[in-house]
Amino acid sequence: MSAQTIAAPRSPELRPRKAGANLEKWGWIYMRVSGVLLVVLIFGHLFVNLMAGTGIHQIDFAFVVGKFATPFWQWWDVLMLWLALIHGANGMRTIINDYVTHNGTRRVLVWAVGLAAAFLILLGTLVVFTFDPCLGVTADSSLWDMCQG
Repeated sequence: MSAQTIAAPRSPELRPRKAGANLEKWGWIYMRVSGVLLVVLIFGHLFVNLMAGTGIHQIDFAFVVGKFATPFWQWWDVLMLWLALIHGANGMRTIINDYVTHNGTRRVLVWAVGLAAAFLILLGTLVVFTFDPCLGVTADSSLWDMCQG
């Protein structure tokens, strides 16, 4: 039985460096930066919604309408949505690359995760920026008076 040697992690015989951007490195950096930003955004979101004002008792449809009427909170929520979905999709891509061995299956799964994330980002952004509390309100609704002015 002959002894085999394992190549050093940075040895050139493992994998030659391809020309162009190192997407794995930028994905790794994105995960760290977006993780820190998400902690700030999420705790800010939780503090405003659950602790400021009258606490959890203030959360109702009118509270959401008030927040979505302000560009600051629209962009806060959209930034949180974008960062979280891209962060999660990048994490799923990493897991797929680590555990799926068949190239065709890996490619299909990575594309499916990317398309799902892109669709949810688009849909969530449209909801935040086109939110209309008066859409479909009828005369017997409790929002009727608010929507008439």
